[in-house]
Amino acid sequence: MKPDFFAELTAYVPADAREAEEKAVILDYALRFQDTVLTRENRVAHITSSAFVVNAAGDKTLMAHHIQRGVWAWPGGHADGEANLLAVALREAEEETGAADLRPLSPHIASLDVLHVHAHVKHGRWVSTHLHLSAAYLFVADEAAPLAARPGENTAVAWFPLAQIDEAHFGAEDAYLYGKLAARARALLGKE
Repeated sequence: MKPDFFAELTAYVPADAREAEEKAVILDYALRFQDTVLTRENRVAHITSSAFVVNAAGDKTLMAHHIQRGVWAWPGGHADGEANLLAVALREAEEETGAADLRPLSPHIASLDVLHVHAHVKHGRWVSTHLHLSAAYLFVADEAAPLAARPGENTAVAWFPLAQIDEAHFGAEDAYLYGKLAARARALLGKE
């Protein structure tokens, strides 16, 4: 395992008991499966990296309507062997939203989470239920800049008011995750 990747996971400071447990699970799994945790070769669990993107006012977030899940969700994807998780989050956000001016609010991981992925068919191939060991990063972008959906990945890209990040619009787990990331982004922007 590349030292920068594991050091970054280790350096993450959890805010509560839930986050501490998620971090412990991710670190334990990463240690046990050093050779495959950054790749989809590990079919039980693997590292992913996502971008929670806000506008400069800190009152909207950028979401894509994902084909696989059929819901609005943050951009992100698989590490696919890349140990620079910030670069993975940036690449995925650019590819999935068409946004070209994304800037990290911090170079550090904003959240570590264990996310459940239901079994599905992707590119004609069956993918079993598995876990995404998610490293999230915070970005800011110009909401007036052009956006573009990515065919095959999502059907639309749009800015959502942070006030709509609740269970009624996103479900309990997504609302929890996006809510804590929104609060952290707003704090970094000096909006809290």
